Amino acid sequence: MLWGVAGALLANVLYSTGFVLEKRALSALPPLSVTSPARLVRLVLGSPLWIGGALALALGFGAQLVVYRTLPIAAAQGLFVSGLVLLLMLSSAVLGERTSGRERRSIVVILGALVMVVASLHGGGESISHSAPAAVLLAVCAPSLATGLWLYVAAERRARRRHRLPTTGVAYGVAIGLLYGVSSLAVKGVSGVLATHGPGAAPARLALTPYPYLLLITGAGGLVLSQTALQRCRASLIVPVCTTVTCVFTVACGTVVFGEPLPHEPLRLALRLGGTALAVTVLLTLPRHNPEPAAAKPDQRNPAVQSIEGSTP
Repeated sequence: MLWGVAGALLANVLYSTGFVLEKRALSALPPLSVTSPARLVRLVLGSPLWIGGALALALGFGAQLVVYRTLPIAAAQGLFVSGLVLLLMLSSAVLGERTSGRERRSIVVILGALVMVVASLHGGGESISHSAPAAVLLAVCAPSLATGLWLYVAAERRARRRHRLPTTGVAYGVAIGLLYGVSSLAVKGVSGVLATHGPGAAPARLALTPYPYLLLITGAGGLVLSQTALQRCRASLIVPVCTTVTCVFTVACGTVVFGEPLPHEPLRLALRLGGTALAVTVLLTLPRHNPEPAAAKPDQRNPAVQSIEGSTP
Protein backbone atom coordinates (compact mmCIF):
# COMPACT_ATOMS: atom_id res chain seq x y z
CA MET A 1 0.00 0.00 0.00
CA LEU A 2 2.77 2.48 0.93
CA TRP A 3 4.62 1.71 -2.29
CA GLY A 4 1.44 2.49 -4.21
CA VAL A 5 0.95 5.85 -2.48
CA ALA A 6 4.62 6.77 -2.99
CA GLY A 7 4.40 5.77 -6.66
CA ALA A 8 1.27 7.89 -7.15
CA LEU A 9 2.92 10.95 -5.58
CA LEU A 10 6.02 10.45 -7.73
CA ALA A 11 3.83 10.08 -10.83
CA ASN A 12 2.09 13.36 -9.93
CA VAL A 13 5.40 15.23 -9.79
CA LEU A 14 6.60 13.70 -13.06
CA TYR A 15 3.35 14.30 -14.94
CA SER A 16 2.98 17.90 -13.75
CA THR A 17 6.60 18.67 -14.60
CA GLY A 18 6.26 16.98 -17.99
CA PHE A 19 3.13 18.89 -19.00
CA VAL A 20 4.60 22.24 -17.98
CA LEU A 21 7.88 21.61 -19.84
CA GLU A 22 5.99 20.54 -22.96
CA LYS A 23 3.72 23.60 -22.80
CA ARG A 24 6.77 25.87 -22.42
CA ALA A 25 8.41 24.23 -25.42
CA LEU A 26 5.24 24.34 -27.53
CA SER A 27 4.88 28.09 -26.95
CA ALA A 28 8.13 28.64 -28.86
CA LEU A 29 7.22 26.37 -31.80
CA PRO A 30 5.34 27.30 -34.99
CA PRO A 31 1.59 26.51 -35.01
CA LEU A 32 0.91 22.77 -34.99
CA SER A 33 -1.92 21.00 -36.79
CA VAL A 34 -3.42 17.53 -36.43
CA THR A 35 -3.67 17.38 -40.22
CA SER A 36 0.14 17.38 -40.47
CA PRO A 37 1.23 14.75 -37.92
CA ALA A 38 4.65 14.14 -39.50
CA ARG A 39 5.49 17.86 -39.32
CA LEU A 40 4.23 17.97 -35.73
CA VAL A 41 6.46 15.09 -34.67
CA ARG A 42 9.46 16.62 -36.47
CA LEU A 43 8.98 19.96 -34.73
CA VAL A 44 8.54 18.61 -31.21
CA LEU A 45 11.45 16.17 -31.52
CA GLY A 46 13.63 19.12 -32.51
CA SER A 47 12.99 20.81 -29.15
CA PRO A 48 15.25 19.65 -26.27
CA LEU A 49 12.83 21.18 -23.76
CA TRP A 50 9.91 19.19 -25.19
CA ILE A 51 11.97 16.00 -25.11
CA GLY A 52 12.70 16.64 -21.43
CA GLY A 53 8.97 16.97 -20.76
CA ALA A 54 8.23 13.79 -22.72
CA LEU A 55 10.83 11.87 -20.71
CA ALA A 56 9.22 13.09 -17.47
CA LEU A 57 5.84 11.82 -18.70
CA ALA A 58 7.39 8.47 -19.66
CA LEU A 59 8.84 8.08 -16.16
CA GLY A 60 5.41 8.96 -14.77
CA PHE A 61 3.99 6.11 -16.84
CA GLY A 62 6.49 3.75 -15.21
CA ALA A 63 5.42 4.94 -11.76
CA GLN A 64 1.81 4.29 -12.76
CA LEU A 65 2.58 0.61 -13.33
CA VAL A 66 3.72 0.31 -9.70
CA VAL A 67 0.58 2.06 -8.45
CA TYR A 68 -1.87 -0.21 -10.29
CA ARG A 69 -0.16 -3.30 -8.90
CA THR A 70 -0.78 -2.23 -5.31
CA LEU A 71 -3.95 -0.07 -5.27
CA PRO A 72 -7.53 -0.43 -6.57
CA ILE A 73 -8.40 1.67 -9.61
CA ALA A 74 -10.52 4.20 -7.68
CA ALA A 75 -7.85 4.80 -5.04
CA ALA A 76 -5.12 5.20 -7.66
CA GLN A 77 -7.13 7.74 -9.66
CA GLY A 78 -7.97 9.73 -6.53
CA LEU A 79 -4.26 10.07 -5.76
CA PHE A 80 -3.37 10.92 -9.34
CA VAL A 81 -5.87 13.80 -9.48
CA SER A 82 -4.39 15.32 -6.32
CA GLY A 83 -1.47 16.26 -8.58
CA LEU A 84 -3.63 19.03 -10.06
CA VAL A 85 -2.58 21.28 -7.18
CA LEU A 86 1.08 20.96 -8.16
CA LEU A 87 0.20 21.45 -11.82
CA LEU A 88 -1.57 24.73 -11.08
CA MET A 89 1.35 25.96 -8.99
CA LEU A 90 3.87 25.13 -11.72
CA SER A 91 1.76 26.60 -14.53
CA SER A 92 1.50 29.84 -12.58
CA ALA A 93 5.19 30.03 -11.60
CA VAL A 94 6.75 28.77 -14.85
CA LEU A 95 4.20 29.64 -17.53
CA GLY A 96 2.69 32.76 -15.99
CA GLU A 97 -0.84 31.44 -16.54
CA ARG A 98 -3.67 32.87 -14.46
CA THR A 99 -6.94 31.08 -13.77
CA SER A 100 -10.22 32.89 -13.17
CA GLY A 101 -11.94 32.83 -9.81
CA ARG A 102 -14.64 30.55 -11.20
CA GLU A 103 -12.08 28.11 -12.56
CA ARG A 104 -10.19 28.02 -9.24
CA ARG A 105 -13.40 27.35 -7.31
CA SER A 106 -14.35 24.61 -9.77
CA ILE A 107 -10.98 22.90 -9.40
CA VAL A 108 -11.25 23.07 -5.58
CA VAL A 109 -14.69 21.41 -5.77
CA ILE A 110 -13.30 18.75 -8.13
CA LEU A 111 -10.51 18.00 -5.66
CA GLY A 112 -13.11 17.76 -2.88
CA ALA A 113 -15.16 15.38 -4.98
CA LEU A 114 -12.16 13.15 -5.52
CA VAL A 115 -11.37 13.23 -1.80
CA MET A 116 -14.86 11.73 -1.37
CA VAL A 117 -13.89 8.95 -3.79
CA VAL A 118 -10.69 8.20 -1.85
CA ALA A 119 -12.57 8.35 1.48
CA SER A 120 -14.92 5.66 0.17
CA LEU A 121 -11.95 3.27 0.17
CA HIS A 122 -11.22 3.57 3.90
CA GLY A 123 -11.53 0.23 5.65
CA GLY A 124 -12.90 -1.46 2.55
CA GLY A 125 -10.26 -4.11 1.97
CA GLU A 126 -11.25 -4.16 -1.69
CA SER A 127 -9.70 -6.72 -4.00
CA ILE A 128 -7.31 -5.71 -6.79
CA SER A 129 -8.03 -7.29 -10.15
CA HIS A 130 -5.23 -7.99 -12.63
CA SER A 131 -7.12 -8.90 -15.81
CA ALA A 132 -10.20 -8.05 -17.84
CA PRO A 133 -12.16 -10.01 -20.49
CA ALA A 134 -10.95 -8.80 -23.89
CA ALA A 135 -14.47 -8.55 -25.33
CA VAL A 136 -15.70 -6.38 -22.46
CA LEU A 137 -12.58 -4.19 -22.59
CA LEU A 138 -12.94 -3.56 -26.33
CA ALA A 139 -16.70 -2.99 -26.03
CA VAL A 140 -15.92 -0.10 -23.66
CA CYS A 141 -12.76 1.27 -25.29
CA ALA A 142 -13.77 1.28 -28.97
CA PRO A 143 -16.79 3.63 -28.64
CA SER A 144 -14.88 5.77 -26.13
CA LEU A 145 -12.06 6.33 -28.62
CA ALA A 146 -14.58 7.11 -31.36
CA THR A 147 -16.39 9.60 -29.11
CA GLY A 148 -13.13 11.31 -28.14
CA LEU A 149 -12.11 11.67 -31.79
CA TRP A 150 -15.55 13.04 -32.71
CA LEU A 151 -15.40 15.63 -29.90
CA TYR A 152 -11.93 16.75 -30.98
CA VAL A 153 -12.98 17.14 -34.62
CA ALA A 154 -16.09 19.09 -33.54
CA ALA A 155 -13.90 21.38 -31.40
CA GLU A 156 -11.59 21.97 -34.37
CA ARG A 157 -14.54 22.90 -36.59
CA ARG A 158 -15.85 25.36 -34.02
CA ALA A 159 -12.39 26.90 -33.72
CA ARG A 160 -12.38 27.65 -37.45
CA ARG A 161 -15.58 29.69 -37.33
CA ARG A 162 -15.29 33.42 -37.79
CA HIS A 163 -16.41 35.84 -35.06
CA ARG A 164 -16.25 33.16 -32.36
CA LEU A 165 -15.27 33.72 -28.74
CA PRO A 166 -11.80 32.37 -27.79
CA THR A 167 -12.15 28.81 -26.52
CA THR A 168 -10.90 27.79 -23.08
CA GLY A 169 -10.09 24.28 -24.27
CA VAL A 170 -12.70 22.35 -22.26
CA ALA A 171 -13.84 20.39 -25.33
CA TYR A 172 -10.25 19.49 -26.18
CA GLY A 173 -9.67 18.40 -22.58
CA VAL A 174 -12.73 16.13 -22.57
CA ALA A 175 -11.73 14.52 -25.88
CA ILE A 176 -8.15 13.87 -24.79
CA GLY A 177 -9.36 12.72 -21.36
CA LEU A 178 -11.36 9.93 -23.00
CA LEU A 179 -8.26 8.93 -24.98
CA TYR A 180 -6.12 8.84 -21.86
CA GLY A 181 -8.88 7.01 -19.99
CA VAL A 182 -8.59 4.16 -22.46
CA SER A 183 -4.81 4.34 -22.06
CA SER A 184 -5.20 4.12 -18.28
CA LEU A 185 -7.23 0.93 -18.59
CA ALA A 186 -4.51 -0.49 -20.85
CA VAL A 187 -1.84 0.47 -18.31
CA LYS A 188 -3.87 -1.30 -15.62
CA GLY A 189 -3.97 -4.42 -17.83
CA VAL A 190 -0.22 -4.33 -18.54
CA SER A 191 0.46 -3.96 -14.82
CA GLY A 192 -1.70 -7.00 -14.11
CA VAL A 193 0.12 -9.15 -16.66
CA LEU A 194 3.49 -8.13 -15.20
CA ALA A 195 2.25 -8.93 -11.69
CA THR A 196 0.93 -12.40 -12.55
CA HIS A 197 3.44 -13.65 -15.15
CA GLY A 198 6.71 -11.96 -14.26
CA PRO A 199 9.04 -10.02 -16.58
CA GLY A 200 10.23 -13.13 -18.41
CA ALA A 201 6.89 -14.49 -19.61
CA ALA A 202 5.03 -11.19 -19.70
CA PRO A 203 6.00 -10.03 -23.26
CA ALA A 204 4.63 -13.18 -24.90
CA ARG A 205 1.49 -13.00 -22.80
CA LEU A 206 0.96 -9.30 -23.51
CA ALA A 207 1.08 -9.93 -27.26
CA LEU A 208 -2.08 -12.03 -26.88
CA THR A 209 -4.00 -9.26 -25.13
CA PRO A 210 -5.46 -5.95 -26.39
CA TYR A 211 -3.40 -3.90 -23.90
CA PRO A 212 -0.24 -3.12 -25.93
CA TYR A 213 -2.26 -2.31 -29.04
CA LEU A 214 -4.53 0.07 -27.13
CA LEU A 215 -1.41 1.73 -25.72
CA LEU A 216 0.02 2.10 -29.22
CA ILE A 217 -3.19 3.70 -30.54
CA THR A 218 -3.66 6.04 -27.59
CA GLY A 219 0.05 6.87 -27.46
CA ALA A 220 0.24 7.91 -31.12
CA GLY A 221 -3.13 9.65 -31.06
CA GLY A 222 -2.40 11.34 -27.75
CA LEU A 223 0.91 12.71 -29.04
CA VAL A 224 -0.74 14.46 -31.98
CA LEU A 225 -4.00 15.60 -30.35
CA SER A 226 -2.67 16.63 -26.94
CA GLN A 227 0.28 18.65 -28.25
CA THR A 228 -1.91 20.63 -30.63
CA ALA A 229 -4.47 21.35 -27.91
CA LEU A 230 -1.81 22.16 -25.32
CA GLN A 231 -0.22 24.70 -27.65
CA ARG A 232 -3.52 26.52 -28.20
CA CYS A 233 -4.97 26.42 -24.68
CA ARG A 234 -3.87 27.07 -21.12
CA ALA A 235 -2.28 24.10 -19.39
CA SER A 236 -3.87 25.28 -16.13
CA LEU A 237 -7.33 24.49 -17.56
CA ILE A 238 -6.93 21.84 -20.22
CA VAL A 239 -4.85 19.49 -18.03
CA PRO A 240 -7.29 19.57 -15.05
CA VAL A 241 -10.23 18.92 -17.40
CA CYS A 242 -8.37 16.10 -19.13
CA THR A 243 -7.29 14.61 -15.79
CA THR A 244 -10.82 14.74 -14.35
CA VAL A 245 -12.33 13.02 -17.40
CA THR A 246 -9.59 10.39 -17.32
CA CYS A 247 -10.19 9.77 -13.61
CA VAL A 248 -13.97 9.50 -13.84
CA PHE A 249 -13.79 7.32 -16.94
CA THR A 250 -11.18 5.01 -15.42
CA VAL A 251 -13.04 4.63 -12.12
CA ALA A 252 -16.46 4.13 -13.71
CA CYS A 253 -15.43 1.89 -16.61
CA GLY A 254 -12.42 0.24 -15.00
CA THR A 255 -14.44 -0.90 -12.00
CA VAL A 256 -16.80 -2.71 -14.37
CA VAL A 257 -14.25 -3.98 -16.90
CA PHE A 258 -11.82 -5.33 -14.31
CA GLY A 259 -14.53 -6.53 -11.95
CA GLU A 260 -13.42 -4.54 -8.90
CA PRO A 261 -16.68 -4.37 -6.88
CA LEU A 262 -18.27 -1.21 -5.56
CA PRO A 263 -18.52 -0.78 -1.76
CA HIS A 264 -21.41 -2.56 -0.03
CA GLU A 265 -21.69 -0.16 2.91
CA PRO A 266 -24.22 2.67 2.19
CA LEU A 267 -21.91 5.48 3.36
CA ARG A 268 -18.92 4.34 1.32
CA LEU A 269 -21.11 3.73 -1.73
CA ALA A 270 -22.63 7.22 -1.40
CA LEU A 271 -19.15 8.77 -1.16
CA ARG A 272 -17.94 6.86 -4.23
CA LEU A 273 -20.94 7.64 -6.45
CA GLY A 274 -21.52 11.13 -5.05
CA GLY A 275 -17.91 12.18 -5.56
CA THR A 276 -17.94 10.93 -9.15
CA ALA A 277 -21.23 12.69 -9.92
CA LEU A 278 -20.01 15.95 -8.35
CA ALA A 279 -16.80 15.94 -10.41
CA VAL A 280 -18.76 15.39 -13.63
CA THR A 281 -21.28 18.13 -12.75
CA VAL A 282 -18.55 20.71 -12.09
CA LEU A 283 -16.80 19.72 -15.31
CA LEU A 284 -19.98 20.36 -17.30
CA THR A 285 -20.36 23.85 -15.81
CA LEU A 286 -16.85 25.10 -16.61
CA PRO A 287 -16.84 28.08 -19.01
CA ARG A 288 -16.35 27.06 -22.63
CA HIS A 289 -14.99 30.41 -23.80
CA ASN A 290 -12.59 33.09 -22.64
CA PRO A 291 -13.89 36.67 -22.64
CA GLU A 292 -13.07 38.55 -25.82
CA PRO A 293 -10.20 41.05 -25.25
CA ALA A 294 -11.36 44.64 -25.40
CA ALA A 295 -8.90 45.77 -28.09
CA ALA A 296 -6.65 42.91 -29.03
CA LYS A 297 -4.26 43.58 -31.85
CA PRO A 298 -3.85 40.83 -34.48
CA ASP A 299 -0.15 40.35 -33.71
CA GLN A 300 -0.85 39.86 -29.98
CA ARG A 301 -3.03 36.80 -30.36
CA ASN A 302 -1.99 33.17 -30.14
CA PRO A 303 -0.14 32.31 -33.39
CA ALA A 304 -1.86 28.91 -33.47
CA VAL A 305 -5.26 30.63 -33.51
CA GLN A 306 -4.10 33.00 -36.26
CA SER A 307 -3.03 29.99 -38.28
CA ILE A 308 -6.49 28.42 -37.97
CA GLU A 309 -8.20 31.64 -38.99
CA GLY A 310 -5.83 32.11 -41.89
CA SER A 311 -6.70 28.67 -43.24
CA THR A 312 -10.45 29.44 -43.22
CA PRO A 313 -11.69 30.21 -46.71
